[in-house]
Amino acid sequence: MMSDRARRKLLVANWKMHFVRAQALEYLRVFTERVRGVQKTEIVLAPPFTLLETVGRALHGTGIKLAAQDLFYEREGAFTGEISAIMLKDLGCAYVIVGHSERRRLLGETDEIINKKLRAALDAQIAAILCVGETLEERRAGRTHAVLETQMRGALAGLRLPSPSEGRGDGGEGECLVISYEPVWAIGTGVNAAPEEAEASALFIRELVAQLFNTEIAQRIRILYGGSVKPENFGGFVQQPNIDGALVGGASLDPEAFAQMAKIAERL
Repeated sequence: MMSDRARRKLLVANWKMHFVRAQALEYLRVFTERVRGVQKTEIVLAPPFTLLETVGRALHGTGIKLAAQDLFYEREGAFTGEISAIMLKDLGCAYVIVGHSERRRLLGETDEIINKKLRAALDAQIAAILCVGETLEERRAGRTHAVLETQMRGALAGLRLPSPSEGRGDGGEGECLVISYEPVWAIGTGVNAAPEEAEASALFIRELVAQLFNTEIAQRIRILYGGSVKPENFGGFVQQPNIDGALVGGASLDPEAFAQMAKIAERL
């Protein structure tokens, strides 16, 4: 069931807390030239908040989309240090990452908070990239699917996703939600899941989306893999029937390496 190669491949760079303006502009000078011939694969860059306007301006006319790494769930108000969905929309963000394991672990984000953030993104018509994944302890205990289900049910509780036939949003494929499977034990460790392991989790996620919403949404939604992705292993993931691309951390900081992944996706 659940394989649909009509889904456009998606490659997202999560720069995390890296780069100042001069570094970002030099990166873009190199990267945009390297990916000039990439058309079938959707490319998204997620710089830190301080670079959103600089990067957004530089990307104008390139076809590369802009994403934020997080947002706050209130529209406006006395929330010192927070950034709202409408602020991101104003800067041209087409996507926002929600629920990354680093925010869950370091900043105590719960599924309830993530649910509120998803709702705020969808209300602002920004496509959300929801991150889910298990720890090494949970994996060793055989709880991977149970953890994924808990995270997804909590994050998506009460949300209504329009079916593709109801019209398209601002995401590249038009869907308002992307899900990134990111096993916590593989993020920043240099140890990645085997492509077959990642595919099993992606299939489970797609089947759960069908249960939570409907088969049409499940067939169209894009599922990414994240966790120590680099040019050497990227092809093995994107060739899996239920993995539609990657959310890339460390390797995305090298414009040459990230461009190489875009070219691999374009060929497959």
